[in-house]
Amino acid sequence: MLMVDLIKKKRDGQELSTEEINFIIEGYVKGEIPDYQVSALMMAIFYQGMNDRETVDLTMAMMNSGDVLDLSKIEGVKVDKHSTGGVGDKTSLVLTPMVASLGIPVAKMSGRGLGHTGGTIDKLESFEGFSTSISTDKFFENVNNNKISIMGQTANLAPADKLLYALRDVTATVDNMSLIASSIMSKKLAAGADAIVLDVKSGSGAFMKNDTDAKALAEKMVSIGNMAGRKTRAVISDMDQPLGFAVGNALEVVEAINTLKGQGPDDLLELCLTLGSQMVILAGLCDDEDTARKMLLETIESGKALDKLATFIESQGGNKEDVYNTENLFRATICYELLSETDGYVKGIECEEVGMASLLLGGGRRSKTDEIDLWTGIILNKKVGDKVEKGECIAKLYANDNAKLEQAKTRLFDAYSFSSDPVNKNVLIKEIIK
Repeated sequence: MLMVDLIKKKRDGQELSTEEINFIIEGYVKGEIPDYQVSALMMAIFYQGMNDRETVDLTMAMMNSGDVLDLSKIEGVKVDKHSTGGVGDKTSLVLTPMVASLGIPVAKMSGRGLGHTGGTIDKLESFEGFSTSISTDKFFENVNNNKISIMGQTANLAPADKLLYALRDVTATVDNMSLIASSIMSKKLAAGADAIVLDVKSGSGAFMKNDTDAKALAEKMVSIGNMAGRKTRAVISDMDQPLGFAVGNALEVVEAINTLKGQGPDDLLELCLTLGSQMVILAGLCDDEDTARKMLLETIESGKALDKLATFIESQGGNKEDVYNTENLFRATICYELLSETDGYVKGIECEEVGMASLLLGGGRRSKTDEIDLWTGIILNKKVGDKVEKGECIAKLYANDNAKLEQAKTRLFDAYSFSSDPVNKNVLIKEIIK
């Protein structure tokens, strides 16, 4: 095969065969096909698109370009959850111990954050001594013994995706549904789960800014997962404002723990119950959402989910006592109250601006080598639809540097908009795609 012929074929709107897609991915990973030819192909795909079969073939080729985790040594149906990302999204910290305490094995690979907030691993490292740098054997052992373990992504997980994404990022070919969906699903399929539940965000703080695009992406990823032989469902959820009240690594951990104690924000609990009920159903424990929700709520009411989190933290080197006493997780030296300058109602909160305020405090990375200050962040006292009075605290900023605080508080204040009239609260769960 000649790469120039395949570029022309896709440029002219024709389908690429399974063999041709495998040839492209294998050749690119091996360095046999140059960047400029793959760039041309990505632009052809961007304009001409790919059908479902081509998209699945691309996903599988990227998945098989590196390590594929074999979870057959773990007993039971392994169910994974993935979020397309958002501000204040700490659902994995709440959801995984709830599901695991029902006896469902949670064998999860997670990454670090790049951008305005940390990733799941960054948040978990708020527990002193906790590590996701564990061997695969230890990973399997923890899941079989405790039903839960989270390890860092291997360096060789879907390497073709890393190469393609870096290229797409600098050639303006990121925004194509097939390319986005195959990028996400290649990594999830390589992680080895039997079933996958996707949390697809929609709104100002999400990659997909509107419900139409979010639904299209959700449907595409569910189709890929099912065609690849994995049971897959997606929940489309709101990200027009941060999830919960806490934004920032250790602060989000505390909020997750409070949720497992039955004292968390309503939106965070509702999203975890919605996602979790799909995981319970796919694992085969029941076949209806109401029963699944009741099972999950019981894990909170009984304290089983909180204890499961403590066991998980201890099994990977962390101090489980911090789960039961979170005072040690508040280490910022400065707490600043941001006050409202008006009476009225919160009309909107620009998610990305809240995320940027957290980054300015030290809670995110501009580059992969940046060190995160785990103890900084924001707690929102008021969210969309809430009534406010002039002089009332709308948010608290936790900082370790006054100069960073000055930048962040202006950014955060500008993220808020107000109305003199009552404002409807956002609809959190928009749709479930099966």
